[in-house]
Amino acid sequence: MTTAATRGDRRISPVFLGIAAVTAVAGWAVWTGTGGATGFAVFLFVTGAWIVSLCLHEYAHARTALHSGDLSVGAKGYLTLNPLKYTHALLSIVLPVLFVVMGGIGLPGGAVYIERARIHGRWKHSLISAAGPLTNVAFAIVCTAPFWLDALDGVPLAFQYALAFLAMLQVTAAILNSLPIPGLDGYGVIEPWLSYKIRRQVEPIAPFGLIAVFAILWIPGVNIVFFDGIDALLGLLGVDDLQRYCGYDLYRFWRAFFDEQNPVCAVG
Repeated sequence: MTTAATRGDRRISPVFLGIAAVTAVAGWAVWTGTGGATGFAVFLFVTGAWIVSLCLHEYAHARTALHSGDLSVGAKGYLTLNPLKYTHALLSIVLPVLFVVMGGIGLPGGAVYIERARIHGRWKHSLISAAGPLTNVAFAIVCTAPFWLDALDGVPLAFQYALAFLAMLQVTAAILNSLPIPGLDGYGVIEPWLSYKIRRQVEPIAPFGLIAVFAILWIPGVNIVFFDGIDALLGLLGVDDLQRYCGYDLYRFWRAFFDEQNPVCAVG
């Protein structure tokens, strides 16, 4: 019989602390321009912060499940924020990072296995699924706060661009993962309210939902409409499309070896 999570089951993992430390150091390097390799520092900062947000996204699922009745999440290591403890490391870490590199899209993958039979009540099941995207919403608010608070005086351009790109990742993650598509959290929110027959019919295609969304976004027309909407939303939060674009341009530091530096995004 599974008991409540022990203190050790909830202790923050050294792996997570290491990732957070690398992110902090990279952020400092972006802010100060230390080392001269701004693009690489932006890459480390944004990637590190993105992985931290992925860990927090999955932690939110697990923590909500714990308080809803699934006491097994502690023994599985989900409360330690250790990405290596996730059920699908490929889906939870590797693919989301590849999505960022290839298309500048933030899309968390499935990672924690919740023992749903331990949880009673449709609202609890829905809240567990909603907890992840809500974490991305909170992260997006934090990232965009300097912009909509007009508090960018003295903030180096490189850091502004990196923060704008990171904000875009969080906004896209919150929106895409909230879609009612099998395999995504948005579907998990409505699934408890569907009939047993519909759930059984949808179950076989759920593992492919994440890939399907990314593939659809590669369609030029869909991609343009989607990012126009993202730009409009970020604009309401004080982030303009140039800041987001330059953040992504700096993030792909390896392009500097093949292309001339974009003068529009020059930071020094």
